[in-house]
Amino acid sequence: MATMVHEVLGETATRYGDRPALRVKRDGGWRTTTWSAYLRDARRVGRALVGLGVQPGKGISIIGYNSPEWLISDVGAILAGAVPAGIYTTNTPEQVRYITHHCEAKVAFADTAQQVEKFVAEQERMPHLEVVVQMLGRPAESRRGGLRVLGWNELLELGDETPESELDARIAVQKPDDVCTLIYTSGTTGEPKAVMISHTNLVWTAQAVIKALRFGPDEVSISYLPLSHIAEQLLTVHGPMAMGSVLYFAESLEKLGESLQEVRPTIFLGVPRVWEKIQAKMVAAGASSPPLRKKIAAWARKVGLAAGYAEQRGEARPLFHPIAKKVVFDKVRERLGLDRARICVTSAAPISKDTLEFFLSLGIPILEVYGMSECTGPATYSPPDNYRTAKCGIVVPGAELKIAEDGEVCMRGSHVFKGYLKDPEATKNALDDDGWLHSGDIGTIDKDGFLQITDRKKDLLITAGGENIAPQVLEGQLKAIPVVGQAVVVGDRKKYLAALVTLDPDRLKVETEACGSPAKTIAEAATCDAFRKHLQRQIDQVNEKLARVQTIKKFVVVPTEFSIDGGELTPTMKVKRKAVNEKYRIEIESMYVEATESVATAP
Repeated sequence: MATMVHEVLGETATRYGDRPALRVKRDGGWRTTTWSAYLRDARRVGRALVGLGVQPGKGISIIGYNSPEWLISDVGAILAGAVPAGIYTTNTPEQVRYITHHCEAKVAFADTAQQVEKFVAEQERMPHLEVVVQMLGRPAESRRGGLRVLGWNELLELGDETPESELDARIAVQKPDDVCTLIYTSGTTGEPKAVMISHTNLVWTAQAVIKALRFGPDEVSISYLPLSHIAEQLLTVHGPMAMGSVLYFAESLEKLGESLQEVRPTIFLGVPRVWEKIQAKMVAAGASSPPLRKKIAAWARKVGLAAGYAEQRGEARPLFHPIAKKVVFDKVRERLGLDRARICVTSAAPISKDTLEFFLSLGIPILEVYGMSECTGPATYSPPDNYRTAKCGIVVPGAELKIAEDGEVCMRGSHVFKGYLKDPEATKNALDDDGWLHSGDIGTIDKDGFLQITDRKKDLLITAGGENIAPQVLEGQLKAIPVVGQAVVVGDRKKYLAALVTLDPDRLKVETEACGSPAKTIAEAATCDAFRKHLQRQIDQVNEKLARVQTIKKFVVVPTEFSIDGGELTPTMKVKRKAVNEKYRIEIESMYVEATESVATAP
């Protein structure tokens, strides 16, 4: 069995040479790269990097939207013994500089002229960087200051000038335990850390998941999440490579819905925000349906939810499930482009039970995966015939999982990383002497081996009364309110809990009409008394199910959605709790001013 990335690619290209590996839409049509061409061009990139003087063990930075060129650059760098480091497309020039300088990249890849400019702007503070390759389009200039700028074809032609034997020599000395990829954490707090991932980490993890879920060469998947994230690298680079399956690239995140309908994948991973957006659009569309259609949909969803939970208990589905499936579920799947999807997955951030049950009621069970960059993605997985709604699944076969005495989730195995580049202190804090990776998450494992995450260890709020509160649990319940987009619970060292909430624009019209609010926009709804009272009633319903210390006493409606550009979300759409607390400090303080004043003036 292959143990290194180049071995996997070589074996797959030999077995499936003429079969399609990558498909991307260019000029209105799909362009195909076969497995043989994938290997050929990855080797050409590897030879070019050798020719440009890139040394083994040094970094290569890559920034750009998902494309064949991104993958070929990444794999080509690995073949050359270099260590590719993906950069989020939304990163600023300063953030691009940090990663490129930190990994000592001599060569960087950027998909467009706009992304090339980020390197040009910071070149004086990146002494290692000499060459930037523009992957798409032709560069306007061959030199920008001290940087040489190459086009994609120029790079490949440069590779043709380097003998195959020189690349083979680089490949021959690599070992399974060598670091071959850097995953920079998205930096929800402070500078990102560089997670060192080895050949063994990547190959073992991909093979373990493929075997556990019985994936094969006939799978069809779609790439749209940031490739600088470990989950997308497994799904886009190393999983298909190990299977010999075909991968399609979505044109953009905004056009994902259209791409799904066209590609009809057999495997689909959606981060929670993607599933929430789909849910919101479906709920908004359903609200305007004729009464009869609403009744049929409500009946079908009731049957679907009962069927989903019966399946999890190993019991028979309800008698009328086949009718509900034919009349509603099959049509919904087809409309979403998920009619061929054997497995729908969520990962990368917590997801609310409401969203999980919404899709379960439509015959689309969303299978949770829990993990982190430091364990090469998955620590647990949910088999389609053995899953539990609102639980993160069971341990990946061949790995270990445990709960430490303080409740922290820990994992050990061939998927656990080698440490953080140039950061021995952080490595020591993450990896103990027995090889256990400490996740920083608090969780439990039930009698059947299913993991449930309750909160981040560092995110626990400790109220003025000394109560430990897990905000993510409460945030999930607030997000179950149809009009709420995002929720951030606050109250550390305060007398009570409060919340910042954003509104879902797709649901706004239905909600304002329901409560007689004249508001037309999110900003207007944020300050509308009628709407706020309507939202308060729904928060009160959430509070009724909570212990007194967990209840949300006050809330502020943020007049805009959280976004990556706004600094509230990471590129994988996780909320940056610290950034939100800092950005909305005044709004948060306003929810505690009255309480302070009332205490001060009390007789």
